[in-house]
Amino acid sequence: MEHQVDLEPLVARARAGDPDAFAALYEDLAPRVHRFLRYRVPDPERAEELLQQVFLQMIAALPRYESRGLPFAAWVFRIARNAVIDASRVERPSVPLEVVHDVPSWAPGPDELAIAGDERERLLAVLERLPRDQHDVLVYRFFGGLSPREVAPLLDRSEGAVRVLQHRALEVLRRQLGAGGRVPDDEDATR
Repeated sequence: MEHQVDLEPLVARARAGDPDAFAALYEDLAPRVHRFLRYRVPDPERAEELLQQVFLQMIAALPRYESRGLPFAAWVFRIARNAVIDASRVERPSVPLEVVHDVPSWAPGPDELAIAGDERERLLAVLERLPRDQHDVLVYRFFGGLSPREVAPLLDRSEGAVRVLQHRALEVLRRQLGAGGRVPDDEDATR
């Protein structure tokens, strides 16, 4: 999951106005930012709107971007985090009702969906009880797909501290969920 592409050459080209570089940055970052937003925002349509807002803000701020040791992806995730915070201040949370019809036969059945939903709820409940720094490390690593190097400046920690926080958080999840829940390994974040 760890991302190895050096975005800095693309950033330099995008800052110079290269539309292909903008497209490449979007292709690389959008799926990761979208997963992060989907974790933070329950409404899929709202998450899509925020994704577009994040990239519009990124484009607008790109001429002022300076690396200063902060990986570009971490800078974009700060924009995403701030967009979620701003949206939560304005909006009241609501969960949309989804009507399922004409479900293809290959789709999971109601019992499988219920079990998966229960497991997801258990995982999210334990995740929410973690100390904030451990919670944030897991969200950025597993939902955002950021590397420890990219997460470190977001949490004002060293790369090693991020790895330790991740390891400790995964241990807590394993203990809390027991044998019934699948918890990712430290190695899962590096794939």
